[in-house]
Amino acid sequence: MYETFYGFRERPFSKTPDPRFLFLSRCHREALARLQYAVEERDIVLLTGEIGCGKTTLSRALTDTLDEQYRVMLIINPRLTPLEFLRSLALRLGIADPARFKTDLLEQIGESLYGFYEQGICPVLVVDEAQLVPHKETFDEIRLLTNFQLDDRNLLCVVLIGQGELRQRLRHRAYEPLRQRIGMQYDLQPLDRAELAEYLDFRIVTAGGAPGLFNAGAIDQLYRYSRGIPRKINHAASLALLEGFGREARLIDEAVLESVMLELENLPLG
Repeated sequence: MYETFYGFRERPFSKTPDPRFLFLSRCHREALARLQYAVEERDIVLLTGEIGCGKTTLSRALTDTLDEQYRVMLIINPRLTPLEFLRSLALRLGIADPARFKTDLLEQIGESLYGFYEQGICPVLVVDEAQLVPHKETFDEIRLLTNFQLDDRNLLCVVLIGQGELRQRLRHRAYEPLRQRIGMQYDLQPLDRAELAEYLDFRIVTAGGAPGLFNAGAIDQLYRYSRGIPRKINHAASLALLEGFGREARLIDEAVLESVMLELENLPLG
């Protein structure tokens, strides 16, 4: 549709977490650096942030930076009991027939982790949407994974990614043993107004277009609506491109954004 009109090779504001479109703001750059450091140190690392701030995209970018010395294992739906969690980990480690009993299962996991160590490979377990973990006991199993270690290093790294409520939850004294095992943490913040303008141009150029497609007034409206949250920016910017295409507008200005804001205000709730 609008891709040809605006000179894009692809849509610049897709909802999928494509690392090619990851705009490294100051916060995103620091978050990625901390994730990389924690993986190198084989620590538990905690990354939190508002819905739509780019946490999942950062995890994909992290995966892309890792070479064959690492094996990334992703759990995207962590609503699991402790045993289900361990069996899920076992499957991702390549254990074809995970044991039914916890003691045997932990033995299998330990043997697999040591096997990876002998091959010079560090498994990296990424738990996305970790605020959905339903049981404290499941978090206990995550903590106890760091007991798989040699004298000088852990045998795997764990990356916990979740919304701000996860950080609040882990502040409870019941989670003190897990907090003590977290070697690195970062709370990802939204973009500021200047970064939002850079974000738009970055994604537009990455998609094959020319910078400066959104004027200053349109950017101001986008910032007021999105509060700098990339997912909300993407949604509104996509609608703005559709609206601009319908008007045959080569520049996305305040009038285009005003129409988009009316559309967004009239969306049904829930």
